[in-house]
Formats: sequence, structure tokens, C-alpha cells
Amino acid sequence: MRMMMEMSLEAALLLVILGHLASALEVPLDLPQPPTITHQSPKDYIVDPRENIIIHCDAKGKPHPSFSWTRNGTYLDVDQDPSVTTRPHSGTLVVDISGARPENYEGVFQCTARNKYGSAVSNNIVVRQSKSPLWSKEKIKPFEVREGVSLVLPCRPPAGLPPPIIFWMDNNFHKLPQSQRVSQSLNGDLYFSNIRQEDSRNDYICYARFTNTQTIQQKQPITVRVVNLDAINDTMADYYNDTELLTDAPADERRPSFLIPSGLSSSMTVLRGHVLEMECIAEGLPTPEISWTKLSGDLPSRRTSFLHFNKTLQIVNVSESDAGDYRCTARNQHGFAHHTISVAVKAAPYWISGPPKNLVLAPGENGVLTCRASGTPKPSVIWLMNGDLIENSPKDISRNVEDDTIIFYDVQIGSSAVYQCNISNPYGYLLSNAFVNVLSEPPRVLTPANKLYQVIENRPVLMDCSSFGSPIPKIKWFKDSRSSTLDGDSYILHDNGTLEIQVAQAQHKGKYICVASNMLGIYENHVYLETREPTRIINQSDDMVVQRGRSVVFECKVKHDKDLMPTMTWLKDNEEMPEDERFVVEFDSLSITDVSERDAGVYTCIVNTTLDHDSATAKLTVVGRPDAPTDLELTDQKKRSVQLTWIPGEEHYSPIQEFVIQYEDSLLHPGHWHDLARVPGTKTTAHLKLSPYVHYTFRVLARNAVGLSMPSSPSRMYKTDPAAPDQNPKGVRGSGTEHNNLVITWEPLTGLQSNGQGLRYKVSWRRKRPGSDWTTVTVANNSKFIVSGTPIFSPYEIKVQAVNDHGEGPEPAVALGYSGEDLPVAAPTNVQVSVRNSTWVKLHWDPVPLHSIRGHIQGYKVYYWRKHSLHKHNPDHTEKRILTFSGNHSHGMLPGLHPFSQYLFNVRVFNKKGDGPPSTMQQFETNEGEPGPPASLFVTNPSLDSLTLEWSPPREHNGHITGYNLKYQPVNNSNELGPEEELALAANETSVTLQNLKYSPRYKFYLNARTSAGAGPAISQEVVIMLDEAVTSRQVDIATQGWFIGLMCAIALLILILLIICFIQRNKGGKYPVKEKEDAHTDPEFQPMKDDDCTFVEYSDNEDHKPLKGSRTPSNGTVKRDDSDDSLVDYGEGGDGQFNEDGSFIGQYSGKSSSRDIAEAHESSGAPSPINAMNSLNSFV
Repeated sequence: MRMMMEMSLEAALLLVILGHLASALEVPLDLPQPPTITHQSPKDYIVDPRENIIIHCDAKGKPHPSFSWTRNGTYLDVDQDPSVTTRPHSGTLVVDISGARPENYEGVFQCTARNKYGSAVSNNIVVRQSKSPLWSKEKIKPFEVREGVSLVLPCRPPAGLPPPIIFWMDNNFHKLPQSQRVSQSLNGDLYFSNIRQEDSRNDYICYARFTNTQTIQQKQPITVRVVNLDAINDTMADYYNDTELLTDAPADERRPSFLIPSGLSSSMTVLRGHVLEMECIAEGLPTPEISWTKLSGDLPSRRTSFLHFNKTLQIVNVSESDAGDYRCTARNQHGFAHHTISVAVKAAPYWISGPPKNLVLAPGENGVLTCRASGTPKPSVIWLMNGDLIENSPKDISRNVEDDTIIFYDVQIGSSAVYQCNISNPYGYLLSNAFVNVLSEPPRVLTPANKLYQVIENRPVLMDCSSFGSPIPKIKWFKDSRSSTLDGDSYILHDNGTLEIQVAQAQHKGKYICVASNMLGIYENHVYLETREPTRIINQSDDMVVQRGRSVVFECKVKHDKDLMPTMTWLKDNEEMPEDERFVVEFDSLSITDVSERDAGVYTCIVNTTLDHDSATAKLTVVGRPDAPTDLELTDQKKRSVQLTWIPGEEHYSPIQEFVIQYEDSLLHPGHWHDLARVPGTKTTAHLKLSPYVHYTFRVLARNAVGLSMPSSPSRMYKTDPAAPDQNPKGVRGSGTEHNNLVITWEPLTGLQSNGQGLRYKVSWRRKRPGSDWTTVTVANNSKFIVSGTPIFSPYEIKVQAVNDHGEGPEPAVALGYSGEDLPVAAPTNVQVSVRNSTWVKLHWDPVPLHSIRGHIQGYKVYYWRKHSLHKHNPDHTEKRILTFSGNHSHGMLPGLHPFSQYLFNVRVFNKKGDGPPSTMQQFETNEGEPGPPASLFVTNPSLDSLTLEWSPPREHNGHITGYNLKYQPVNNSNELGPEEELALAANETSVTLQNLKYSPRYKFYLNARTSAGAGPAISQEVVIMLDEAVTSRQVDIATQGWFIGLMCAIALLILILLIICFIQRNKGGKYPVKEKEDAHTDPEFQPMKDDDCTFVEYSDNEDHKPLKGSRTPSNGTVKRDDSDDSLVDYGEGGDGQFNEDGSFIGQYSGKSSSRDIAEAHESSGAPSPINAMNSLNSFV
């Protein structure tokens, strides 16, 4: 029987789970329903004793529920206490503490909300007032400790509610610095792993801050004195009788040992979801380092933090997997120590699948309430109904309680109630209300009608159809029409009636119909869907690196749907932009001027619309010059070297490339800094070589890619002892300024090189010859000495040695010098010349003996000049030229000479003093060369088939002229050259007449002269033949030709016929009124005939002014130009703008044409005439 009963229960449970999904239904407030708690105070409620106590309890239901309270399990009669009131329409208690003591209202409160359908209860609310007690008055003895031992300064704050936050400060309210050696424990005590002299002070003060009351309490200051007991005699020991002397053991270096926790192992318990904090503080010398491991697994990296210089291991949101053994290890160079902490994880009850949900059932339906939770240890479950144990409630055959589940069968009207599920274990409890409401209601859709949904294309959209009914309505969706339900393909229908489109497209736009139905009726609702284009950032800035003081612009270009209005928000490090006028925010850009380091960070532009958003980030790195190095320290000090160390300054996001070490000599050059060394940016130490007798002060500068830092503060002064010089002067030279002296010079030593006081120089010299003795003088405060009475240009051996008050420098090297020079006394001999061609010759001579040069030879100079040309008509020349050959040469080339000329020359040697005497005057004659171009070329007597050329001989004959070469060729209107003709002319000719030309209007001529050396350059001339006179001479002949007479007769006959036709037309049309009207409105721009005589008139064009076709050319062969822009110049046939091939300007076109003729030719029109047409054709024949 029992087995059958269990099987029936399981079947019923399965039926309910599969067939009833009403757990999440929200009952509209206009329908009857049991109470539901909507707001209540926390379980552990700590109140401020200075303010009124407010204990919240709000609920909803139909009818609206009433409220009652219990305190410590006893009914609380609110009406009997004048200090206690309840808010209207609420169960919230308000305790006015102005007339009451807050501690009288501490306790466990519970609220009950009830109506005729049931009762809901709140959690047990434990009300306690916060406390911030004062520290007890106590006299704290000073702590007297030996340097190197450990020390613990107790805090022991008063117990408060909630517990206070502990911190240590001094009398000036500055936090005491903490480190790996000195740190605060979790209980607030201050631990010293080993004590140092600098720890001596009298203001170690522990503070406790109570957060609820916002008060801070202070402990009496603690004094710590660090002493060396070996230095304390018995008399002084009596003075310390009132001092708490912690130890007299020697403070030697030692291996670590733990101050807390004690022993080799310990254990602790932590609750699931809480924070686990384990602490290990060790003492030792040197200061130990702490590390952590989990012996039974790995540490959860995402939830683990190491705090207080690795002395605290913190794991947040603890779970059962965090249980196990943890080991902390303290280690220094003398050894290590271990401590193992065993952690047990317990759990207060927690929901597995959430608290039970309200049930809304129709008469005859089944349902289930489930209260499933877990915990460590396993919690117990207690069911209540309307606030009372369910065992004490009336029996109901439709209800069956099975551990954490209540199953309802075939419920009926009147079975509504509120059920409480209480789950508890030693670490806490869970209390949840869930009602069963039996209703019979037709369906209704709660989603507003005609709601508009907007969605971004290719995004999912959820369209609600929130409904209520009992029995639970079934939901169906339709689009536009009710042809078919929407379920499947791109549509998903959820159990709560929501329709989901996973990827919304343009075709999904339109009207949607939601239909809710149950056995009691049908209800439908319409909603609408629109799709929008997505909002996108299409252009964003990359990460930027900017120097301090510069400007930067971040861009954020946006593309969005035309119907959506985007808004742009800029953030810096995920926070609002600072209020700073340097930040200029526009819609699609952010500008920052005068960038500083505080502007560095991550900048985000966020564009929002009502439907979507997009964002882009860019990192700004502000680089600057590095900060100056600090803490310069001198170590390893020696006579000639010292080691300098420093601490680099802030790099400002640009790595340091090098350090520049400078020094100041405060003895000899105070205020002047000099570079001494450079080291890579990765080093912070430099071994510096020093000079004697210098009072060094060092400073260091850092350089990165941006620039050089400010200099560091100067180091302390380091003085080196004086010594004899380490080196002698460099650059020792000897030379004469006069012919009888020797000037000895050298580069003086610097103050840094002097090595001591009394710097002077020992100068020695002697002639470089056997048996010469050294002569020595001492020179101070100078770098030059003059030896007088020396022979001319004699070699001397010279040496200069540095000396100071502490001795002489090393043996100096010997330098070679010469006494003063004088002018050379000999000239080159055996001078010869070899003529190579018409423009250059080669010279030879015997060098002057060195002793005759009387100085350092600088070279030879050739003085030469052109006496005259060998041509009989050229005059003499007297201009002299000089060609210098540096060094000891015996030959040279003399270029750039004139052909066919006679030259004179001599040769001289020279030294630094000047030139020697000249050699014997010589002469030579250059060969014939190519002649220059003819001096001029003219055209005279032009006609249609002949012209005369006249020219002048070359100005530069360069030899005997043997003849001339003439070349010429016609040029047509397209600037194309015709066939070339060539003539050879005699030397005595200066003109030539060309016959039988082919009537070309333009010719190009080239004329050059010849000598025995060859032809010289040509003079060119392009000539336009003026045809005025030629045409006049030929007109008589043309007029006697038969073809010309026939042509003129035909033209006369044609004019007669045209006149007759014009006369007839005028007689036929002149009588009509229309004709008169037309005549009255004749176009003024075009009138081909006069009205009165019907004769032809000239057509007028305001732009061209061209003659009529058929008009004759005047007898002189030209047509007046008027204002036309057309001319021979424009067509390349004439004008003032012609140049020869060599670039020379053509000044004249013919030998006999006057300027008047040329001007008339320029005004000649390009209009066709019979003669011009013939000439144009002939130019191509």
C-alpha cells in the first residue's frame, strides 16, 4: 500500500512538473490574492542610536493586508507605546528615540501581513544599536629595545558594533609608513620583524574608526627607544627601571621564526561566500620574505590576493573547493620557517534552484511548492501555513507534504493560503513565503496594446505577451493576418508567451497579433515591429603617444539610422571627463590642448541611441622629459677615481636612454659644469676617472627620446690631492715671423690638466746639427716664446715640458721647427716650351735649389700674357695672367690660350715670404685654330626668285681665312624645313646673289668661315621675304595673260546676273504690307543688301572683321589689317620675335627694306589673294 502511494505521488509530481508552468505568474492587483512581503529590513539590522529606528515591512494583496509585530516572540502592541508608530498603509515601524532609549528597542522583531486569504511573515530582524566605546585610560610604559630584535606594539581597540577599522598614525596625523619589515596585523597590532634606530619615536598612535557613528577613537601614544645595551652602564640601568626592557640578547642576524600564528600549524573555519584571510608575520634578520602555497591543490588565481607585503593571503567568495591545507613560508639568507593552516569551509543554507514560487491554480488543477536548499551541515526544512506550523493547521486531503515539497491535488475555491518554508542549520537560516491562490479567471493580456517595438537589424527582438488567466492561457502569435501561427523557422515562442526573432530583418517589419485563450475565453493584443540600421563607429583614433605641452585630437566618426538621434559621451578611464577648459568635446571629436601627465589614460567614446550603442577606446600616453636623478652617493673613493651611484627619476613613459655625468671644479672654475662621462640608461653606477688638484662636485642628468632632464642635486664635494703634471702641452710648433727669429708655440694645459699650483713650461731648443747644445727657459702664463738672432730658415729641435710646484711632467717629445723665411734668391733655369695645339702649351724648367728658396717651397708661378694676334689687323695686348703650380714641380700645362697668337712668359719660385726673381723672358706662338662666326649677315634685293646675302668677316680670325660655307633651306607656313642647299665661297667674297629661288616666303641661312684648322661656328639668319615690290613688277605680266582676262570677264558676268535677280525680287515683293513690316524689323546684325539699290554690302562681324569672299586684293598685293589679330607673326612667317639658332636676335629682314615697309608687312592680313595662294603652293614645290 505504501509503495502504491509513493508511486502515485511520483506520478502526480511528474504530471505537475510537465503540465503546470504557472510558478512565475504575477497576479494583477485587482484580483483576490493572499499577501506578499515586498520589502523588509535586513536580518542583522544595526541602527544609529542618534537617529529614529525604522524597521521596514511592506506587503501587497487583495484585499490590502493588515500588519502585526512580535518582539522576542511576544506580540508587540504598538498602540500602547507612544514612541512607536506605523506608517499608513504599511507595516513599517518607526521608533521616535527623542523620548526613549534606543537600547530598549533592541531585540528580534518579526512582521506578519494578513488578509482573508492568508498570512505572510517576515524574517527575524535582529535590531542592535551601533556602539563606539572609548579607549580605557591606561599608562603605557615606553618600549626599550635593542636594535635588530623584533617588536609588537599592541592596539587592542574597544569592542564596537560593527568592529572598527584600525590604522596607525603619528601626532601630525600622518600614516606611519609600513613595509615588509613593519606592518599592521589583522587584529590591529603593529609588528616589527626587526627594529632599527630610525624606529625610535614617541608618537606611535593607534586609531579606531567606527563607520556607523562616523567617530574615531585614539589610543595613548606609545614611545619606542632603540638602544645598544653594551653602551649602557650600571648607573644608566637604574634610570630604566621604569622602562619595559624587552630583551638584552645580542641582536645578531638569524633565521626567521613566526610571531603569528604560533606553533607549526593552526586551523580556521570560514563560511561559503565569505572572505578567507590567513595571516603569517615572521621576525628575523635580515627581514624575511613570505610566500604562500596550497598543499592540497592550486590557489584560485582570480579570487586570490596577497596583501600587507605578502603577509596576508585573501580569497574572496569562498567555496567548498577552498577547503584544505595552506602553508606560509618565511625565508631569509639564514634559513626558513613553515606554518600550516588547515581551512574548513562551512555553509549557511543557500538555495539550489531559488525559493519557492507563488502558485495560481484553477479549481480542479494540481500544483507543487518546492523548497530546495543546501548547506554544510545539511539544513533541516520546516513548513508553515499562514505563519503556523503546517502540522498544527487543519487537515487538507488535497495537500501532501513530502520533506521539501508540497503537492496539491484537485484544489478548490477556498484553498488559498500562504506557505512558509524555513530552512536552517547552525550557521543561518532561510525563510520564504509562497502563496497558493485558487482562481477562475478568463484570460487577459497585460502587455500594453499597440506597443511599438524597434530593433536594430540582425539583432534579436523579444515581443512580450504577458498574460494572466486561470487556468493558464495558451499563447499564439500571428503576423498581419491569421493565416498561420508563428512558431519555428526564425520565430521562437517562449513559455511565458514572449515571441523571439533571433535575427530581425527588414521583412519582419509589420503588425503582430498575440492571442491568449483558456476555457473561459479569448483575448488578443496587437503590437508593431520596426527595424533600424545599426549604429557604428566607422572611424576611430588609434592609441597615441604625445609629449607634454602638445595637443591631441581623438576622432569618433559615427554612422547611424536616419530616424535615430545618437548622443555621444566621452569617458576618461571609464569616468566622466574632468571639468577643464583644455578639453574641447564635440560630437565626433575630443581635443586636448597643453597635454599634461594627468591626462594620460584610456579615452572612450560611447555613441548611444534608444536602441543600441557602440564604443571605441584609445589609450593616451603622455611622455615627457625624465625627472632628475636623486640620491647621489660617492663610494670606492681613491686618489684618481671614485664610484658614483644614483637613483633614476620618473621616466614619464619614455625609457631613459643615457645618463650624463657632469662635474664642477669649485676651486678653479666655480659655477661652470662640464661633461665628464655618459653611461647607458640601464645603469645607475659610474666609475669615474679623476684628475689631481680638483674640488669635484658631481651631478647627473637623464636623457630619453623627449629630451634632457633637469640636473640632479649636486653630490657632496670630493677633493683630489695635487700632483706633478701627467702630460705635456700638445701642438708644439716652431716657425719664424721674421727672417731672423724662431717663434715657439704650444697648446697650454687646462686647469684640470695642471694637477697643481704653479703651472709653468720649460721651453728648450737647439739647431739641428751635430754638436748643438740645448738652450732652456721657463715660461709662465704664456704659450709662446720668441728666439731672436737666428739664421734664415734653419731647422731647430724644440721641446716643451709642463712643470708645477709638485714636480715636472714626463719627458717631452722633440718637435722640428724652422726659423724665419726670406724671399728666394734664384730663378728657375732651362725654361722650355712645347706648343701642343692652338689653345695650350707645355712648359718645362729646372727646379730652384732648396737652399736658394730660403723657406718652405710653396710652388711655381707662370706669368704670361698675349702680346698680339698673328693676324695683321689685330693690335697688341698687355694684360698679364698668372698660373700657379703648388708644390715642387718642374713642368706644367698652360691652357686657355688664343689661337694664332704670340705670348710672352716667365717662371718664378715662391715660398711663404713671397716670389723669387723671374726666369729669362720667353715667347711662343700658338697654332691656327677654327675661326669665329662671321660678324654679320644681311639680306638685300629680295624678289620672288632671287635675293642677295652680304656679310662681314669674323672678328676672331684665329688664322688665315680660306673660304666660307653657305647653307640655306626654305621654311613653309607649318615651320617645316625644306631641302638644304650648300655653297662654297671664296675667302675674299663678302656677298652672294641667289638666283632661281622657288618663291618661298621664308628662308633660313647658315654661314661660317674656314681656316686650315677647320670650319668655325656659323651665324644663322631666318628671313621673311617682303613681296610688295615683287608683286608690283609681276602684275603687268599677269594682266596680259588670257586666263586672267577670262577670269575677270566671268566675275563681271556673275555680278551682272546677281544684280538682275535682286532687281526682280525687289519689284515682286515691295507692294505687300507684310513685306514692309519685315523690312521695318530687319535684323540689324545681318543685312545682306541695301534696301534702296539692292547692291551688296560688306558683312559686319563684331568679332572677326573679315572681308567678304570674292573681294579683291589691292593692286599692291596686301590687304589692310583693320583690327584683326591675324598676321604673319602669328603664323610664323614674320614679326619681331625671330631668333637665330644660336639665340641671337634677328634685327633686319632684308638689306633694302625700310622700317615703314616692315610695319606695313606686319599689318598685312592673312586673307587669301591669287598671288598669296600661288606663293603658298610654291613653297612646297
